[in-house]
Amino acid sequence: MIFNESTWKKIGCFAGGVLFGTAGLKILGSKDARNLYTKTLAAGLRAKDCVMTTSMKVQERAEDILAEAQAMNEQRAAEEAQAECEGCEEEVEEKATVTEEA
Repeated sequence: MIFNESTWKKIGCFAGGVLFGTAGLKILGSKDARNLYTKTLAAGLRAKDCVMTTSMKVQERAEDILAEAQAMNEQRAAEEAQAECEGCEEEVEEKATVTEEA
């Protein structure tokens, strides 16, 4: 006997794989499968467009918020500098008064 039981199992598995692969290629290459691939890809592209639109809107809003926050900080810094400057003027006036009295 040339082939033992293990060899026949291997040959059977190989032949089954070839048949399954050939049938699979026929199924995957059919018009119905092609329509399914096309519809799935079209849905994926629509989803991508929707996600990109949403992310652009979020980015624009984030940029607006950042600009507002920077403007607030600049205004606050200007107010603090003005308040500090007013305090300096009072000190200068007090020193001038003390110097005149002496």
